Amino acid sequence: MFKNVRALMIAMVALVVLLSACAPKTESGSGNSGNSGKDGDKVVIQWWDSMTSEATQGALKEIIADYEAAHPNVKIERTYISFADIKNKLLLGSVGNQMPDIVWLDNPDHQAFAAAGILADLTEPIKEWGQADKYYEGPWSSTMYEGKNYGVPIGSNNLALYYNKDMFEAKGLTPPTNWTELKEAAKQLTTKDVYGFSMTAVKTEEGTFQFLPLMYQSGSDIPNFNSEGTIEAATLLQDMVKNGYMSKEVINQKQSDTVVQFSTGKVAMMINGTWQIPLLKKEGKVNWGVVQLPENKQGGTILGGENWAITNASKNKDIAFDIIKFANEPERLKAFDQAAGRLPSRSDLLQDPFWQDDKDLKVFADAMEVAKARAYGPEYPKMSEAIQIMIQQVITGSKTPVEAVKEAGDKIEPLLKK
Repeated sequence: MFKNVRALMIAMVALVVLLSACAPKTESGSGNSGNSGKDGDKVVIQWWDSMTSEATQGALKEIIADYEAAHPNVKIERTYISFADIKNKLLLGSVGNQMPDIVWLDNPDHQAFAAAGILADLTEPIKEWGQADKYYEGPWSSTMYEGKNYGVPIGSNNLALYYNKDMFEAKGLTPPTNWTELKEAAKQLTTKDVYGFSMTAVKTEEGTFQFLPLMYQSGSDIPNFNSEGTIEAATLLQDMVKNGYMSKEVINQKQSDTVVQFSTGKVAMMINGTWQIPLLKKEGKVNWGVVQLPENKQGGTILGGENWAITNASKNKDIAFDIIKFANEPERLKAFDQAAGRLPSRSDLLQDPFWQDDKDLKVFADAMEVAKARAYGPEYPKMSEAIQIMIQQVITGSKTPVEAVKEAGDKIEPLLKK
């Protein structure tokens, strides 16, 4: 399996090199992108992440400054790599020997890079650290591959249902708790100016991210994708569009687009994530609330977030892991997750009043118990692409849910065996 994945990665790198020759350069922060080295008497640790918000970057800089103050022999050079580019940069770097020591990865990408041999096996240092049992199973599972550990969760997020309180009150409705109520509310709230319901179905990981909870709620999962539950979830989307309760334009609509429509009163309900709360509180023009996703056969939501990892190319793995331990000390990690709009991946931290006493944050905090990670092995990106195509086929009406689900399932089944 490893040889096959490694060969695939090399082929991907070749394609990236070809495409990057024609692509514009992306913004990056100061610092080198090569391996760690020496800066006078200091050990230089290269760190890559994709964090863009002012609050998150401020929290990162504080962690780095605190570590350097406590370890004057270490200099941490942080480099910003855009979310769209960081995977390609790692693939190129693995061939060109231009790798960071520490990298932040979107959790569904973790297993693919572990399988490709790009990440360092951290099983033994994590065992010695003795903190693994503090983390929720969902986020922790995303760092595992073939029984070994290749990282540590940083922070998590998940999806819930946002709703316009004034629109619901005007119709005498309460927030839906199941799919029957969801469909009825969408029907009653739809007008010539307002769609009753919205989510993203864009052909990227965002689309898969938002579809999978519907599949989980219907009793299906990727390993049994071609099943009645998946068809039921796909049919829900098709019916929402066919009846005019949801715009067909969701196939071109990112999560950031959906929240703008909701915050300006053009959408009555939306599926979206934890990270939208600060924006809605600051810029939202509507009276809103949030509840857990309505259930079908069962409840369920999906897990998002980022993980720490150390590359195999690092010459200072011990120092890199010491930085990870430092950043994950409970009070320091809690402060970072608060600033970054994340949920703690540690169950003990999630009981803090910051998340438990805020009625909106608590909805997402409570959902961590059922949040499922996209830990489906190194071929997950291809599985996700098949799901994205299926979603768009169903929404545009080019295929029936039965046809589209079967086509995607036929692509996914052999990938699960690799």
